[in-house]
Amino acid sequence: MASTMYLLSEFRDKEAVAGAIHSLRASGVGDSDIDLFSEEPVEFKRGVLDRPSQMSLAAVLGAIVLGGAATAFVRFAQYNYAVNTGGMPTFSFWGTGVITYEMTMLGAVLATFVFFLWESGLIRKRDKTAPVPVVPPECICLRVRCVSGDVVKATAILQESGAISVEKKAPL
Repeated sequence: MASTMYLLSEFRDKEAVAGAIHSLRASGVGDSDIDLFSEEPVEFKRGVLDRPSQMSLAAVLGAIVLGGAATAFVRFAQYNYAVNTGGMPTFSFWGTGVITYEMTMLGAVLATFVFFLWESGLIRKRDKTAPVPVVPPECICLRVRCVSGDVVKATAILQESGAISVEKKAPL
């Protein structure tokens, strides 16, 4: 039975990291097995380490749900509490426009915030056994999860790509 190992490698150049990621993916390492750590955001060209996001869909759905619920609540309240309107309509979209708008925006903001927390891994179960590297200044650390049989191959790929150091770690 093969056990899981982690390789922690340090790079100084983002092009070298991109090359390492491409080589690792070509050798069969999945995107979910590769993690990147840096003191500053690292921006890669499209296709290097793409992680698809559904945040825009979540924002739109949050806006529709909360805006629709607010409008439905206002309509319910206006029809449930009988007020003499003097011949004017009991419910009017013009009268509830500000409430609908503000609650729609609140729904979009809240959905975006919650989805951000979810995608960043702060509110979902993560692999708590994975070692977290100490990131030196101006370094980019690449953590690769692989089975013990592939450690030699992955280490060679990382060193050929320009890694300053490659360290083998067992899960915590």
